[in-house]
Amino acid sequence: MKKIVISSLFALTALGASAQAADLGAMKAAPAAPVYVSPWDYAIGASLKSDYNFRGVSQSDRGAAVSGYGELRYNFSDMIQGYAGLAGSSVKLPTKPTMELDVYAGVRPTFGNLALDFGAIGYLYPREQTLFDAVPNALTVSNTDFFELYGKGAYTINDMFTVGANLFWSPNYLQTGANGTYASLTGKVTLPANFAVSGEFGRYWLGTTNAFLGSINLPDYNYWNAGLSYSYKFATLDLRYHDTNLNKSQCYTLTTDPRGIGSGRSNWCGAAFIASLSFDLTSKDIK
Repeated sequence: MKKIVISSLFALTALGASAQAADLGAMKAAPAAPVYVSPWDYAIGASLKSDYNFRGVSQSDRGAAVSGYGELRYNFSDMIQGYAGLAGSSVKLPTKPTMELDVYAGVRPTFGNLALDFGAIGYLYPREQTLFDAVPNALTVSNTDFFELYGKGAYTINDMFTVGANLFWSPNYLQTGANGTYASLTGKVTLPANFAVSGEFGRYWLGTTNAFLGSINLPDYNYWNAGLSYSYKFATLDLRYHDTNLNKSQCYTLTTDPRGIGSGRSNWCGAAFIASLSFDLTSKDIK
């Protein structure tokens, strides 16, 4: 009996010591260091395309173009991101600028499956020249820089379907004195194996030019595109059909295409099949 009592006391003492040791270990354990996530982010990218098409109108005389961009982002919260960026592209336009340089900034709020984007963009064309001859409407200003305000929205219905809408407005389209409003609807279907089908239908409303350019009523027009894309890691190959309802005479009035001098016609606004290869990276991809 005495041995049993002593054994029991020894077991209780050992158990208490183990518990105390466990408590001391728990007290000595260092708290986990907080994980710091920087609110700053960035994106960079470049592309090569068989034609630079802007809302149905070729900006590269139906030839190949290269472009690139850089964008700095700041995440105010999980729901709001601010951003500013620069984008550049080679062009071949009547005023013969060395390039197109876009400067833009805005904010992107997100509410569940709804992603919004509000901002402003300036289109700059360095080292332009004035084009003029006796052909009607063959007059351009020497500075076609202009800016737009925009609002965009995209709603992800599920993993497969996304729909969207866009609205752009400028008080002085290409420094012609005419205002410009562009609105469009978009849709995208994500397919297996990193393929996707997407399209856009838009309408461009353009006003009347100033007296210097002849008070011309610029033609309103419809624009649409549809295409198939394939993405692999940070690269995307896109094959896309573009078209408008502008005839060749209206296209010349809108573009003053040098190839149309004498005929008053241009093919810059007609049907086009365009292939592009783009590369896009964010800070998360580079880490």
